[in-house]
Amino acid sequence: MRVSDSAGIFSGRLLVVAFEGWNDAGDAASGAVRTLKELLDLYPIAEVDSEEYFDFQFNRPSVTQDEEGNKLLVWPTVTIFGPTSVRKKRIRRLAEDAELAMSADNGSNIYLLLGTEPSRSWKSFTAQILATVKDTGVTGIVFLGAMLADVPHTRPISVFVSSENAEVRKQLGVERSSYEGPVGILSVLGDAAEAAGIPTVSIWASVPHYVHNAPSPKATLALIDKLEEIIDVVIPRGDLVDESAAWESGIDALAGEDEDMATYIQQLEAARDTVDSPEASGEAIAQEFERYLRKRDGKADGRGDNRGDNRGDDPWRPKE
Repeated sequence: MRVSDSAGIFSGRLLVVAFEGWNDAGDAASGAVRTLKELLDLYPIAEVDSEEYFDFQFNRPSVTQDEEGNKLLVWPTVTIFGPTSVRKKRIRRLAEDAELAMSADNGSNIYLLLGTEPSRSWKSFTAQILATVKDTGVTGIVFLGAMLADVPHTRPISVFVSSENAEVRKQLGVERSSYEGPVGILSVLGDAAEAAGIPTVSIWASVPHYVHNAPSPKATLALIDKLEEIIDVVIPRGDLVDESAAWESGIDALAGEDEDMATYIQQLEAARDTVDSPEASGEAIAQEFERYLRKRDGKADGRGDNRGDNRGDDPWRPKE
């Protein structure tokens, strides 16, 4: 993996962050970071104290077995991974779907943070993470998130990018988030990083809320696509392309057996196509959105509101 010199702010040491839980609909964000972890030569450089930051009745430890069949307790935690060493330039083959070569001479520039969103002591947690970030010399942070939204699974996953940093917004041509409301740990860490002079950018994927109980490889793939574009890297897709196709086909099969679900998906498709059409104006988009809301609110079974509480730090929530 190579970060291009043209990446500007993100050409130095880069930390890519994802948390399981409220900010991770369909396991999309954590799945993207796990994909990177499998590709890079990394080792854990810091891990938080589970006892201090987690409520074990909410995030319970799990039991597993090692290679010898011995039971092991695995506690919820958050880990920062760093490069094992700086490697000489070499070429690796990408997945068959890409048919390209990937240079891997810049592995020392990529750091990862992955784990479960902490249950308590967020201020202390943030201070501990920022101290490690400064010690490692990280110069930029990318936050990955995923939220449940009224979007159809049959269309490309919507991915939205925002930044609180004026220089990043200018470089990437993105806007500042206008969201107001409850936030997750990503927003807290982002605020602290910006205050410490570390530029940040947030990438969020919208996951269809009517399949909120299942992992969404299509959303993971969309996040990787956008991450690749922003920091100018080439990331192998592995099995994600096939898994995404299977995910979509599986939902198609469910909708084929549920007339109400099929009708609802068609309404979402119509709304999305209207917004995406070349001739769509702001007024037309607003009218279509209002029409969709009226239809949704009139549904007796309340399917349109079945979104759970995992909406995340929605950076593109429609204004009142």
